[in-house]
Amino acid sequence: MVNSEIPAARLRAWWAHRQWLDGAHPGASPAEVLAATGWARSVGGAAPYLGLFARAGLDREAVDAAVADLQVHELPSARGCTYVLPAADYALGLAVGAAAPEGELATAERHLRVRRDEIEKLCLRISQVLAGSAPLNPAEIRERAGDAVRSLGEAGKKRGLSTTLPLALGLMQARGLIRRVPVNGRLDQQRYGYVEWDQPVRGSATELARRYFSWAGPASLKNFRWFSGFPAATAKQAVAALDLSPILGTDLLISAELADEFAEFTVPAAPGYALLAGIDGLHLLHRALPRLIDPADAQRPVPGAKAGRSFGSEADPQTHIVVDRGRIIGFWEYDTQQREIVHQLFVPADAELRDTIARTEAFVRDQLGDARGFSLDSPKSRAPRIAAIRSAAAAG
Repeated sequence: MVNSEIPAARLRAWWAHRQWLDGAHPGASPAEVLAATGWARSVGGAAPYLGLFARAGLDREAVDAAVADLQVHELPSARGCTYVLPAADYALGLAVGAAAPEGELATAERHLRVRRDEIEKLCLRISQVLAGSAPLNPAEIRERAGDAVRSLGEAGKKRGLSTTLPLALGLMQARGLIRRVPVNGRLDQQRYGYVEWDQPVRGSATELARRYFSWAGPASLKNFRWFSGFPAATAKQAVAALDLSPILGTDLLISAELADEFAEFTVPAAPGYALLAGIDGLHLLHRALPRLIDPADAQRPVPGAKAGRSFGSEADPQTHIVVDRGRIIGFWEYDTQQREIVHQLFVPADAELRDTIARTEAFVRDQLGDARGFSLDSPKSRAPRIAAIRSAAAAG
């Protein structure tokens, strides 16, 4: 909820400023960007690359080198979801994500007659298999683990678990005992090998809350609960331990360290354009899409969706987004056949916006090859969105 006394444009511009989308940090390292602006959601798509390029002009080579050097890494963390984290946050990320694999094991115990001691023994066997080994993919681990891996039959397949192996791998990742290594070193695919690791796991709900309100503040308790996945009581207790205060009586909270800066902040006169993934932290840290949408754009049709769906009623963007000072001003996708960005803008394009689109298009074309939204996204699946965006852009 945003109080009418706070201009929406000011809040959006502030969030964009805190997200380093104001062009003030060229050349920062991937770890510096992620530490300052928040963990980057990764689902086998281009989002981490697009976000780091928009914030610091980082090319794919620089990001992949940081991954190879373990300066940043993709780990299961908040809500058990995968994010790309800076090394300083590995211990915390694993700690706050630990409940997810434990919950999966508990479900398997209830419904699939899986025993905890069975999974713990499998974990030990996997440790032996990976000791001193080059990265092994799941099929290789299963083969070498032998009878320690058990089929869960048709009942398991119905629940997305054909064997006990994923349960053990999930627990071992959460415990910092193994890590996934992308087969070709890239973040925009989902083919991995596993290697042994010795990563401490520690951190508190309050520590996550402190980082979150640095990245996303002002934000509400509800926003933090969504990001963290914590139960209401845990989230409330974590936030209570911080020096936060509400803004103008709203449910938006800001830290004492940022309150004075926010009070003096004004909307930049010059535009600050960026082309981002739909799951970029600018949106996903709060997951309250209407706050980034101008009321005049709320009723725009969702590209490629069934008739009647409006942009302002969605939980998440269904396309990649164009933003200016925190406001979403357009949709975009990458057409692999034409090797170009297809876009629908809500505002007239000035020279700077055209240049931002052209630079991002060159980055995607020459370094990424595609800009998938997630692992199952494909040129075929996004064809209806591309056609809808072309049609809307042509209609003006």
